Amino acid sequence: MDHPTDSPLEPADIGRRTVLAGAGAAAVALAATACTGTAGRVTAPLSTTVRADGVTVLAATDQVPVGGAVVAGDVVITQPEAGRYEGLSSVCTHQGCAVTAQGADLICPCHQSKFALDGSVQRGPAARPLPPVQIAVDGDDIVLA
Repeated sequence: MDHPTDSPLEPADIGRRTVLAGAGAAAVALAATACTGTAGRVTAPLSTTVRADGVTVLAATDQVPVGGAVVAGDVVITQPEAGRYEGLSSVCTHQGCAVTAQGADLICPCHQSKFALDGSVQRGPAARPLPPVQIAVDGDDIVLA
């Protein structure tokens, strides 16, 4: 059964430059993805819990990478060397935005202030370091002290 059509199907009209530009963009995206390691990844904030004894659990010790950090609520937990955990406020001292952990860096997404794992300012506009927060290791948990 033949069906007449008003217009015949024509091949898509894609120019050589369009194809080459698309291939180039795909190659750049692939290369950028392949070159990024764990050092540049942003870790999602962890959820905190309160135990029956009233202690706030921020994270498990195995969730904090050696030489890196995680954010749990309003606290950044760092592990500058194996087995040594430190707490910092996650509130940027510039304008109060929450910093994110990106490998060994703490970055404020609002104005790109950068802090080291000890809370010191590496790049402004923040002028003051992140203040310390008292934490403790309780078994396999990191808790507010």
